Amino acid sequence: MDTPTLAVDYLKASVAPHIKVTRLGYLRFERPDLDLAERFLSDFGLVTVHKSPQDLYLAANPGSSWCYHIKLSDQPKFLGFGFDCASLEDLQKLATEHNQDIEHGEELDPYARVILNDPNGFRVEINAAASAFDYGLPRNTATLNHSNSPQRVNAIQGFPASPSPIVKLGHLVIETAGYQETVSWYTKTLGLIPSDTQVLPSGDPIVTFFRMNLGDTPTDHHTIAIAHTFQAAFSHAAFETLDIDAIGAGQQWLRDRGWRHAWGIGRHVLGSQLFDYWSDPWGAHHEHYADGDVFTADHPMGVSAASAQAMSQWGQVMPAEFIKPKLTLNTLITLFKNLRKHSDLTVKKLAAIAKVMT
Repeated sequence: MDTPTLAVDYLKASVAPHIKVTRLGYLRFERPDLDLAERFLSDFGLVTVHKSPQDLYLAANPGSSWCYHIKLSDQPKFLGFGFDCASLEDLQKLATEHNQDIEHGEELDPYARVILNDPNGFRVEINAAASAFDYGLPRNTATLNHSNSPQRVNAIQGFPASPSPIVKLGHLVIETAGYQETVSWYTKTLGLIPSDTQVLPSGDPIVTFFRMNLGDTPTDHHTIAIAHTFQAAFSHAAFETLDIDAIGAGQQWLRDRGWRHAWGIGRHVLGSQLFDYWSDPWGAHHEHYADGDVFTADHPMGVSAASAQAMSQWGQVMPAEFIKPKLTLNTLITLFKNLRKHSDLTVKKLAAIAKVMT
């Protein structure tokens, strides 16, 4: 099989980014039922740290800061997400670059924050990190026996069905109609660098995985992935757990409680993560993952052909409905508007995406 060729030149690290973010901190949503949201997310493995009639905050585990905020609203909506940067000096640099004020306040903890909107209207909040962040492991990983070197003697494995212990919010995937503009904004504004991209036969990229630039410090294969579709949308968020037992026990727990399974268990190709996806009551996908790749800043970007089969090394092939949008009058209006608005979005490209991903 021929090696795919990338047909664009904008998928690269910015020479002079405004800042380099250091951590993905949290997600923000609106939901019409906080109790229902809390039940799903608790069964998924998150831990409630604050709840009021209007707001719900959850953390990865009892030893970590909140990573998920839901505000009560009439309609479900994805609002945006927050990153950390290295210092208040970096935050001031970003504020100056974008002509924004630094906001100071308290949201369970004190913060200094700059609020931006990306080209899709998603709210992107950058916070000055108060101190280094240490992810506590919620339990020990399994001790595995191998034929030539057993490590567990006179002891049994015990991983009954239970919520998956969550280490951290790992990454999210967003969709956009204005692909080049969005990619350029994230590389220039936040200093993200591409790890891998998947391309059409034409060489046009349709999904790119970006990691943080932490120099020689290894960081996750991707913190955000950007997919080319006909509209701006939240695709999924991923939460790191410990191992395959944590994923499997969590899957059984969620199945027993009647939540809707979306895809998995399997192992991804790009990033190598073990994965399992679930849908919340409003159709937003949430992923458990473990054993992902980590790269330093000098690792080159990979280019591969896009296809549904290329999304996993083993396990269930990605179901068509996993990425298939709901066709409504509003989405059709959005489609026609975006075809006129974005020069890199065409009917031909959308047809090509649909062909390779189904």
